[in-house]
Amino acid sequence: MKYPEDLLYTNEHMWTQVQADGTWIAGISDYAQDLLGDVVFIDPPKVGSTMVAGKPCGLVESVKTGSDLHAPLDGTVIEINSSVLESPESLNDKPYKSWIFKFEASDTAQANSLLDASAYQKLIAQ
Repeated sequence: MKYPEDLLYTNEHMWTQVQADGTWIAGISDYAQDLLGDVVFIDPPKVGSTMVAGKPCGLVESVKTGSDLHAPLDGTVIEINSSVLESPESLNDKPYKSWIFKFEASDTAQANSLLDASAYQKLIAQ
């Protein structure tokens, strides 16, 4: 499995990355997609909705099960990746290229509590 060094990870197996314009994108990790199996449906958070770090904000469904999407940081959802909704299997094929939602973080200092690639690998090895 891959864990890109330029991403931050949550204990709930989400990844996030700040963009050049200060917004953030988020998706599920390679580990999460592997546990889920074939992803068939995504219920993303609604544009304009407020997220609370660590709390459920959406859902990913696979042929095996459903799993909550947890907000990586407090913030407001500003965009949904429509291509990933149309082809949910892209989360299995390219989990780090297939972001699910974009948001504006209301407290970027919270990013300090997220895991880097090394810490995330240690988490899932437990």
